[in-house]
Amino acid sequence: MIRKNVLVTGAAGYIGSELVKNLLWGGFRVVAFDNLSFGGESLLAFWGHPNFRFIKGDLLNEEDVKGALKGINYVCHLAAIVGEPPCNKYPDLALKVNWEASVRLYERCEEAKIERFVFASTCSNYGKMADVNYFLDENAELNPISLYAETKVNFEKYLLNIKNSTIVRTILRFSTVYGISPRLRFDLTVNEFTRDAALNKPLLIYGENFWRPYCHVSDLANSVKIALLADSEKVANQAFNVGDTAENYTKKMLMTEISKELPSLKVNYHSVVNDPRDYRVNADKIKNILGFKISKTVPDGIREIASVVGNKLISDPLNTKYRNV
Repeated sequence: MIRKNVLVTGAAGYIGSELVKNLLWGGFRVVAFDNLSFGGESLLAFWGHPNFRFIKGDLLNEEDVKGALKGINYVCHLAAIVGEPPCNKYPDLALKVNWEASVRLYERCEEAKIERFVFASTCSNYGKMADVNYFLDENAELNPISLYAETKVNFEKYLLNIKNSTIVRTILRFSTVYGISPRLRFDLTVNEFTRDAALNKPLLIYGENFWRPYCHVSDLANSVKIALLADSEKVANQAFNVGDTAENYTKKMLMTEISKELPSLKVNYHSVVNDPRDYRVNADKIKNILGFKISKTVPDGIREIASVVGNKLISDPLNTKYRNV
């Protein structure tokens, strides 16, 4: 295989650092691009790897972006203000990074004659399903109900409506992520609930019957590599839900799974809903077209987090460095 040079934006992040690892294992040459707003420790394991190079840069700086694209074949665009809480806290920055800077990045990719562009989007774009008995596939209406999702939907539409481009554009709508990565986060549903249960903290759950699709961080990273390796006609101008149709859970179902691993779990349910998102996702397209299969399930992720916390591999799992806000 001729090794391609891949630029990963947001490379030091939760999914980005796992993607760097996956791509290096897959024989790619990886250029990691990040402004290190959450630190760079997640990339230390790759330092000195012959196929790894790091560029400290910011999407908001055009010169940084132009310099990073030199000699690059493929771009995996993960850099963003990620999640509803940070976007709500920094709305102006979210618009600049997730929308304006993303458009400029793509324009610079056109100038640099990039071959493939994979965009990390989100299943949060579906917002709230009209029919609770229905699984949403890629043809379902997008219904963003947060600034974060709005920025993702807008950039998706931008990519899908570009005419006369030679770049193979692929959109991956990630399920809600969980699991261990080089840059660990505990402000994610499965990770946070399991951590707190492992610390014997009682859980207060809002919207226990609302649905989400879930996917392990290593599987999300692998989906990006699969998209890069796929025949271009299969992925060009396509959107894929990433996950597994069987891995849709309500929060109440998550509590059942966590209690199997941690029987001392204490849960209180609150009738007030602070997050109206409610959607079940069909992920058959990526399985049928690209052969994508998950390697881990939610119960696997629960055991993983419970083991890390229970064995005290992390001295202070409540530290704010494990959060995006």
